[in-house]
Amino acid sequence: MRGGTSKCWLFNAVDVDPLIPQAGGLDAILTSAFGSGDPRQLDGVGGGSSTTSKAAIVRRSSESGIDVDYLFAQVAIGDRRVEWGSNCGNCATAIGLYALQSGFVPVDSAVTTVRMRNQNTGAILTAEIATPGGMIPTEGDAAVPGTSALGVPVGLTFAGLAADTATLLPTGSAAEQISIENHTYRATMVAAGAPAALFDAADLGLTGAEDNRTIAEHLPLLLRLRRESSLRMGLSKPGDPVTHAIPKVGVVGPPVDYRTSTGVDIDEDDYDISVRMLSMLAPHPAIGLTSAVAVAAASTVTGGVVTHNTRVRWPGSLRIGTPAGVLDVDLTTSPDGILEAVTLHRAARRIAVAELFVTGPAPALVGLAR
Repeated sequence: MRGGTSKCWLFNAVDVDPLIPQAGGLDAILTSAFGSGDPRQLDGVGGGSSTTSKAAIVRRSSESGIDVDYLFAQVAIGDRRVEWGSNCGNCATAIGLYALQSGFVPVDSAVTTVRMRNQNTGAILTAEIATPGGMIPTEGDAAVPGTSALGVPVGLTFAGLAADTATLLPTGSAAEQISIENHTYRATMVAAGAPAALFDAADLGLTGAEDNRTIAEHLPLLLRLRRESSLRMGLSKPGDPVTHAIPKVGVVGPPVDYRTSTGVDIDEDDYDISVRMLSMLAPHPAIGLTSAVAVAAASTVTGGVVTHNTRVRWPGSLRIGTPAGVLDVDLTTSPDGILEAVTLHRAARRIAVAELFVTGPAPALVGLAR
């Protein structure tokens, strides 16, 4: 499936669960299927980038009020390993459509709602897909920034993001300061959508609207800031192996005129905040949806780095300027300003129904998307 700006291989748990013991475990199945260990992922279905090396194991949920549970996997590219600590909104978009097309949920005569639980984080997401007359869509004309491919429109909502400010801010502070080599960098660190550390672009000598080549030049510093952020957010301890999936890290700045990666000129009045994120040690070509949720959550934190740089034109909405274009986000807040839900408008399409032959301790045939 393609969901938003990601490509995700979705495994039906019914097919995968019996194979896990004999194939050497789920990590072994996925790294073999994707061809990990080779930066080209030549011997598998991975695309050699963070946005095309993703998978999810999907199953019917036994929980009341939940239609499907899914376990998200960020499959490494150059290494044969899998990171299980995160979520992916783009893949969740695809899972919503997959669940509908695969018969996991009954079809409504107007709009079908798919309630999903991410087993990695416990996050609850809702996908809404138009099904007029009870017809299940296979194609659509919805577009999203970051790809010219069209797909079935999907409204994806992240709910139950933070019960209070203390839950939202893992460090307890609206703005943290990290000093490296006699220079101080300010960040707001939030736990919503995905744990994220969002740094003020001005402290790095940036605007936040640079192209990804420029962002890549700051990668060594951003990775050091990410490591320190992980410690402060309680996601790792000194001496722990470095992981790449969380926390997300990025730079934010005020809206300025810029040109997207496809050559489209964006005026500063067309959006509210500039954001450039990293994904698996490289600049993200657009923005991950869980990162967008984190930015939206941080935009409600008074005294934070994001609120300092945001110019909100309409209450209840946030327009995020990314390398690929502007992403529109709808926010629902409680009367006391606590973020309750974030909705993003995405597109998804089924690409293939396939069988993958994987190598391991015992060769196995894995059925997909049946």
